Amino acid sequence: MTQTRRADETTGPDVIETGQADARPRVPDRRRAVDPRRFVSRYAIVGIWALMTLLYAGLMPHTFLQVATFRTIFSSQQPLVFLAVSALLTFVVGEFDLSIASTLGLSATIVPVLVTQQGWSLGLACVVAILASSLVGLINGLLVVKVGVQALIVTLGSSTLLLGLASLISHQATVSGLPVSFGDIALHQVAGLPISFFYGVALALGVGYLLIFTPLGRHMTFVGANREVARLAGVGVDRIRIGAFVAGSTVAGVGGVLLVAAAGGFDSTTSPTYLLPAFASVFLGTAVIRPGRFNPIGTLVAIYFLATGILGLQLLGQSGWIENAFYGAALIIAVSIATIVRRRTASS
Repeated sequence: MTQTRRADETTGPDVIETGQADARPRVPDRRRAVDPRRFVSRYAIVGIWALMTLLYAGLMPHTFLQVATFRTIFSSQQPLVFLAVSALLTFVVGEFDLSIASTLGLSATIVPVLVTQQGWSLGLACVVAILASSLVGLINGLLVVKVGVQALIVTLGSSTLLLGLASLISHQATVSGLPVSFGDIALHQVAGLPISFFYGVALALGVGYLLIFTPLGRHMTFVGANREVARLAGVGVDRIRIGAFVAGSTVAGVGGVLLVAAAGGFDSTTSPTYLLPAFASVFLGTAVIRPGRFNPIGTLVAIYFLATGILGLQLLGQSGWIENAFYGAALIIAVSIATIVRRRTASS
């Protein structure tokens, strides 16, 4: 017996017809649409962000309430945005990649080394840096998916290897000397903010669209939810897992290029410091917009939420230790929240 669906032109809701049976209108669940608990669960972090901003404003009205303060918050997180989205792409398919920070660092090191020491053109050096990053993701993906080595072992090992390679080609020194004009690809001002801020927003929106509105994105989510069921449904599970590693590393490589363009040089030994903030932001982002799910818009909100908290504490005189402590606590809390939300979702 076949089912067809048509829209009732008089009453509005969909009507289901089964053979010659009477049509029954589907009444939307209005209680769920206006459930305040769902609203709070989606936007609690945004509310806390607003309250935190008001608190800092009250404590430091002449320091925090400055255009320069908010410009600092929104103009200094672009490498972290790219790295967090890089991590998210593997998390969505049920994998993780500990090498993304070292991949970003390798990319940010290759560009100035090739340009200042080997005489390459800027464009070619950037292409090589991004391709090298993609190759790292491909190798990681093949080892995890095809060989069957655990992702923890593969990506931890490749992270250390890449850190060593970056130190080797940079001779354990900060490599600088890039043309000032190169910085325009990251620092050109648009509406008072560097253009790299808008790159990050565009990246988050693009990945969000991919995950929600495209078959590939739905397949990625399906693979992350239940790999074996996705395989039985005909989804190319292995191809999607390897592709996630490649895409994540490529995004990290692009982030490295933007990072070195903005800074004019890079110290390869600093790349591991980006990993914890990226992971904290991705997990905290699961408490925003789509609770219990990895989503790039939530990640973007989490990044600037954490940046606001840290900058406010630094302005209050808590410097040095506060950044690591704040990100570490945020990661623990975010993972705990994500676990609780998923359990509630599974039991409902």
